[in-house]
Amino acid sequence: MTTAARIVPVRNRAEDATQENQLALIARRFLRHRLATASLILILFVFVASLLAPVITVFPRDAIDISSANRPAPPGVVDSQGRVHILGIDQLGRDLFTRVLYAARVSLSIAFAVVLVSETFGALVGAVAGYYGGGIDMIISRIIEFMLTIPTLPILLIISAILIKSDTVLPLPGFVTKTLSAVMLAPEREVQKVVVLILILIVFGWMGAARLMRGMALSETKKDYVEALRSVGASDVRIIFRHIIPNGLAPILVNASLNLGGVIVLESALSFLGLGVQDPTPTWGNILALSQSYMSQHPWMPLVPGVPLVIVSIGFNFVGDGLRDALDPRLKR
Repeated sequence: MTTAARIVPVRNRAEDATQENQLALIARRFLRHRLATASLILILFVFVASLLAPVITVFPRDAIDISSANRPAPPGVVDSQGRVHILGIDQLGRDLFTRVLYAARVSLSIAFAVVLVSETFGALVGAVAGYYGGGIDMIISRIIEFMLTIPTLPILLIISAILIKSDTVLPLPGFVTKTLSAVMLAPEREVQKVVVLILILIVFGWMGAARLMRGMALSETKKDYVEALRSVGASDVRIIFRHIIPNGLAPILVNASLNLGGVIVLESALSFLGLGVQDPTPTWGNILALSQSYMSQHPWMPLVPGVPLVIVSIGFNFVGDGLRDALDPRLKR
């Protein structure tokens, strides 16, 4: 008993050291990808700036500068109190720097919520399909194939037009709307419409993760350790959650990082068309939509939301490339 008690801590320390070495190796591989590292820094900068929006900005989100006779006004215009509008004001007299930061908060919140829920749900469905196989796999695979054949953009436009334009209120728990309202710094009545858009994007966003995890589960289920776990009485739930999903998590993480940029672009496109997040809740898409009528006289206006939108969306793609290289076991150290 004494010898066994001494061996266990040593083995645990060895496992911890191995895990630390793997994490250090992944971090080192990621840092070699300079575009991915620079993109991650830029994304973190935008994210932190959006979190500190109430502190950084000197204007309320929807405050109108009535002292300015010319609207929109270019960057650097000063109001009657001597405060500078860093990025100018829009056609209503609202400070664009403030609205862009608040828009970053809303757009990033939507992207993270959609990707987190859709990737988690897709991974669970794919793991179940790949682990059990047979009829369960056939049913789930046919559902995924059917969903993938649906033309996503037209359906999104139709559903968004029906749900977001209506006055239907979702029966959401109070803590959900309050939490999202605090995260997005938006009133609860505006959050309701945002939640509708999030749910629509989740419904059409889980299939990629499901297919990836299904392939990984099919491969992992045939390995000897799964048969060994079954022989010692491990339950299917334990095998799936403790072994199948963790071993197949690498492609899901890469897919999630790539999807973040895609969701931001898709949400911006829907908002630009007037079928996503509605004004006065700011997102990069609806700020861009409001500027299109003034582009010829004020060509700087679409650049205000367009530049951060492009930087963040491309940045997530570079981060995904860096993660793919870092998590690839075939690469050398």
